[in-house]
Amino acid sequence: MMDSDARAKLYVGIDTPDLARAQMLAESLRGRVGGLKFGKEFFTAQGPDGIRAVAGGEPLFLDFKFHDIPNTVAGAVRAACHLRPAILNVHAGGGRAMMTAAAEAAREASEDLGHQRPWLIGVTVLTSLDDADLAEVGQAGPASAQVLRLAQLAQDCGLDGVVCSPQEISALRRACGSDFKLVVPGIRPSWSAVGDQKRVMIPAEALAAGADVLVIGRPITGTPNPADAVERIVSDLAG
Repeated sequence: MMDSDARAKLYVGIDTPDLARAQMLAESLRGRVGGLKFGKEFFTAQGPDGIRAVAGGEPLFLDFKFHDIPNTVAGAVRAACHLRPAILNVHAGGGRAMMTAAAEAAREASEDLGHQRPWLIGVTVLTSLDDADLAEVGQAGPASAQVLRLAQLAQDCGLDGVVCSPQEISALRRACGSDFKLVVPGIRPSWSAVGDQKRVMIPAEALAAGADVLVIGRPITGTPNPADAVERIVSDLAG
């Protein structure tokens, strides 16, 4: 894989409430990765203005995981589109009406704003959960079956793809086709700690299986030199 191709597939999670640290991380990563992911931790602390201040024109993955009644989620999607995200997500567990409303809102808002429509993707089963966790909350069947069920529902509702763990990539490629976007967290280089993730894979294996985007946080941002960590991952992927 070309170096530039490997970089384009990497999104780094800026998971901190601290504006100065987020700016430092973003600056060290600028031009080295495909984009930056901002989630609830940063957004709750700093809001839209904080994202604008940090992003600096980098492609954005707004990892807000909207999950509410259809009207509320549609309104949230419309508001999020003002930040011009490349990727935006909702919880697929919110159901058909919610996802359909979200997809329509993303299309309408992007047209109204004159922006390119973001990939709207559905969160299937969080990578911090395994079969035992799902059983504890009353979800019958293995995590892999729930992921497949939610992914097919998301595709039917007009979503562009899903968030899934590395372990489900191959099955989703077979079930949903080559155009369905797979955004994959739970990526852990062989030299990094697994942490609280339970369904993980190394970057090269995830891309070989068919991931479109790899989302990596702490293995990069938790190191003394995030830029060096990115270069190490890119070297592994390109090599």
